[in-house]
Amino acid sequence: MTKERIILGIDPGTTIMGFGLIKVINKKMEFLQLNELQLSKYDNHYQKLKIIFERTIELIETHHPDEIAIEAPFFGKNVQSMLKLGRAQGVAMAAGLSRDIPITEYEPKKIKMAITGNGNASKEQVAKMLQQLLGLKELPKNLDSTDGLAAAVCHFFNSGKVIGDKSYTGWDAFVKQNEERVKK
Repeated sequence: MTKERIILGIDPGTTIMGFGLIKVINKKMEFLQLNELQLSKYDNHYQKLKIIFERTIELIETHHPDEIAIEAPFFGKNVQSMLKLGRAQGVAMAAGLSRDIPITEYEPKKIKMAITGNGNASKEQVAKMLQQLLGLKELPKNLDSTDGLAAAVCHFFNSGKVIGDKSYTGWDAFVKQNEERVKK
């Protein structure tokens, strides 16, 4: 029996929103699409949010993704930029949630690490690795779309793994933090 699913990856932004889609058949991924939504031509921030929501709904209705992977905003010094980016991410997430699609958020360093093995990789390095992994003929001029695609590929690589906030330094630390799980 063939197990198939589609993953939509989103790199939210208020100037450019990048997105990419992959299809997973059994345990093999296949490139579907990557593109970007140009938002710089709109002056009104609320208009941009509306367009992000509508375009995300359109992508969902066209491609019927089973899951959405979205890049988390990274901490920056400009609070206003962070607020706008967080709103863009929230609107894209709301679009997916309105269609009952599970969403997983990934830190930029985790996405870079999953694709290149280096959490500090450049956008160009991520794009080149995606080109090799997925057999892309050429890369787009703006790399926001490859960032969206990278979120989808990162999600594929992390599928089935337990993602938690706890970390352990050894068995003693594990037992101490999980006493309720230890049989006496």
